[in-house]
Amino acid sequence: MRDISVRVSSLVAAAVISLLIAAVAVLSVLVAGARGDLADHDAAAADTRHAEKVATDYAVGASTIDFNNLDTWVGRLKTNAAPTLSTRFDATAPALRELLTPLKWVSTAKPIAAKVLSVTNGAYTVDVFLTINSTNIQNPQGALATVDYSVTVDKNSGWQVTEAGNDKPFPLK
Repeated sequence: MRDISVRVSSLVAAAVISLLIAAVAVLSVLVAGARGDLADHDAAAADTRHAEKVATDYAVGASTIDFNNLDTWVGRLKTNAAPTLSTRFDATAPALRELLTPLKWVSTAKPIAAKVLSVTNGAYTVDVFLTINSTNIQNPQGALATVDYSVTVDKNSGWQVTEAGNDKPFPLK
């Protein structure tokens, strides 16, 4: 039988090296997890910005009207709209023409702000605020108004607009 002798300093060095290897392994796992979390956060922030841009572009297009060229306006209403929303505009376009043409309605819109209110299964509900300058036969000098649109943008459908309108009640006097 042979006796094996090991110096205490060698044991201490081996223990320290083992602890350093374990610490590096744990830190590597934590850093990899943090990078994944950061990448997820960056992707979510980019999706939010994209939804806000799509919703803003849609609301501006929907609010920019010229009674002399209503086909262009209806086209903007249908651009990037989901088929169900586009079909609704096909159904309502004749009535809108009958309303806007005699009024000689012209309006332009400028975005103020947009904010994602909620995200459900890839559908982003965005509040879009616009300043609208409109003229018509009742108000030929023009009038400015701030308008709030609620626009739903579906990431899972190629960022199509699935709903647009204003479902908020009018303020009470």
